[in-house]
Amino acid sequence: MPKQPVTVPLLAMALFMLAADMQNVGVERGRILIKASCAGCHAIGRADVSPMPDAPPLREVHQRYPVEHLAEALAEGLVTGHPGKPAFRFDAQQVDDIIEYLKS
Repeated sequence: MPKQPVTVPLLAMALFMLAADMQNVGVERGRILIKASCAGCHAIGRADVSPMPDAPPLREVHQRYPVEHLAEALAEGLVTGHPGKPAFRFDAQQVDDIIEYLKS
């Protein structure tokens, strides 16, 4: 049986690691966006408490909505009915990054 060159498995591993790193970059960009836009009211970490008691931690968003369904609202302008919440609108890459962060 012919042996595969060593480069084929190494290339596959490198591509897998690159894809994982790219996802991590998206998660980090999403974290930065969420921190700048949402952390004034919502808990954005795994165990922190929301600064505003009525604002649910973002780690619980997936319990209320499928996170992917938020993409349109994030792109078109996220607005809710409670007073004092600013309106946000994100571009397509930012939406993808925020979704990746919320899924992480």
